[in-house]
Amino acid sequence: MSTPNNAEIASEFLAMAASGRVREAYARHVAAGFTHHNAYFPGDRESLLVAMEESSSSEPNKAFTIKQVLASGDRVAVLSHLQRAQAEQEYAVVHIVRFEDSKIVEMWDVGQEIPKDSPNALGMF
Repeated sequence: MSTPNNAEIASEFLAMAASGRVREAYARHVAAGFTHHNAYFPGDRESLLVAMEESSSSEPNKAFTIKQVLASGDRVAVLSHLQRAQAEQEYAVVHIVRFEDSKIVEMWDVGQEIPKDSPNALGMF
């Protein structure tokens, strides 16, 4: 049995959190001193955990699909497709996570709404 690499850990963490298994995802993959850079919440571990739980609870039918994962050293970037069923909105989202000792210690996230009438035939992915 092989040890998961940082790209696998980041992907599993995000997929678990998006599917509503937020506390389990944090317990398994996030360091106690975790910080984040989401502009809408205080930068501590518990604030983002609670926000992710509330998001899962208020919108259980969202779909989250990982499209690409890039890893270099202690950083992993995950490009994902988020579909919010209730709001009928879709987003391209990038999460960048930093690791120490196979645990997520820091995270950044940026998102862009996918226009329904984009002239780009290649799409966002």
